[in-house]
Amino acid sequence: MTSLKKSFLFSFLFIFIFSFSVIFSSNLAIAKEPSKDKIIKLATTTSTENSGLLSYLLPVFEKDTGYKIHTIAVGTGKALRMGRDGDVDVILVHALNAEKKFVADGSGTERFPVMMNDFIIVGAIDDPAKIAETKTIIEVFKKIAATKSKFISRGDDSGTNKKEWTIWNKADINPKKSSWYIEAGQGMGKVLQMAGEMDAYTLTDRGTWLAYKSKSSLVIRFEGDSQLFNPYGIIAVNPKKHPDVNNAGAKALIKWITSSKGQKLIGDFKIAGQVLFKPTATKVSISAIATAPIQK
Repeated sequence: MTSLKKSFLFSFLFIFIFSFSVIFSSNLAIAKEPSKDKIIKLATTTSTENSGLLSYLLPVFEKDTGYKIHTIAVGTGKALRMGRDGDVDVILVHALNAEKKFVADGSGTERFPVMMNDFIIVGAIDDPAKIAETKTIIEVFKKIAATKSKFISRGDDSGTNKKEWTIWNKADINPKKSSWYIEAGQGMGKVLQMAGEMDAYTLTDRGTWLAYKSKSSLVIRFEGDSQLFNPYGIIAVNPKKHPDVNNAGAKALIKWITSSKGQKLIGDFKIAGQVLFKPTATKVSISAIATAPIQK
């Protein structure tokens, strides 16, 4: 065989093998991509992601059901807007009054309690506003304002931000234009970082704090007021309003996360030996989820 024929043959074989490999790899990728009805779009709060809860829970759900979760972790306000616009299938958030309104206006079908933790105030060790011995969260905010101590707010319409403003309103204080009040427009992790750098106070959920405290110079300055309880609820986006949502997938997630298995996993989740969330789905309404398929 001449060198020219050999060169032509080798070139042909290389092109054939390369083309086959590309086609095979493409087909394999397509085969592995889950079908649209097996994907659930979940909008949830940054606290469920920052605490590590989602990366602990969702792989178990996916293994049990065959669904794949696409998670968008944002503030509660944005998660509710995404649900209202039909951009996601289900929301897991923590702003009870806003959640009730979401269901009342027809954007969601029904709210199911999932878990709760609580909010705390963290601040510098020297505690410039002297809030450590204060009895109520209203008094805490009044002392921070009276002493003009730096306070970092989420400023992002999140569930934490909504809770903070509920407290300011009850204290009859509007800190918006005060030099000591800083609106970050950031998630909880970034706010904790900023508060540490500025020796400032901030309101945080306990779960995110436990996940970040080893990196922070701050300490807990106030906790335990019942007004700081922080319930989480899960709501399927209304398919009557948005027919393209994956309602079957949303119902399957709700059914699983409120089941005895899902609730036990939530209750067992710990950081540094501390439980982060208390499961609360003790009286789950069956009306919307009893027929939800658990698929393999």
